[in-house]
Amino acid sequence: MTAKFASGLMILMLAFGAAHAADEELVGGNGGLHSLRGQTEIKDTFPGESWKKYPKDGQPIDSDYVYQPPLIPHTIRNYEVSLNANKCLSCHSWKYANEMGATKISVTHYRSPRQGQVLSDVSPSRYFCLQCHVPQADATPLVDNTFKRVDALDEK
Repeated sequence: MTAKFASGLMILMLAFGAAHAADEELVGGNGGLHSLRGQTEIKDTFPGESWKKYPKDGQPIDSDYVYQPPLIPHTIRNYEVSLNANKCLSCHSWKYANEMGATKISVTHYRSPRQGQVLSDVSPSRYFCLQCHVPQADATPLVDNTFKRVDALDEK
């Protein structure tokens, strides 16, 4: 009876030790998982991204193709665009653009897309600016790009 109890206790201790050792391997590791990267730790392959550099002067950026939505030549960090507020309109709406020295939004943004009516304020379909407009930063491309500008837009 004592021998059976001792062997049972020994088995429990070995099981507890193995489980505890497995927990120690998981701390800060990848859990032993193999991915397409191999067994490299995530922190080793993806160091923190450096801050992107945005133009300081905020001058308009030339278009690269016809009907390209204008790019945003400044950072938009902490800009709120929600149902309750639109930070973009505080500078680019027709009401404030001259005062702020900003580019006015297109008159097409004041037209109802379904009825074609001219509205007194920005059309709700054009309200969320970042659906079309994106900030342009001086950053390393994530993938190679062979895009070439439309010849008609090249300055000669």
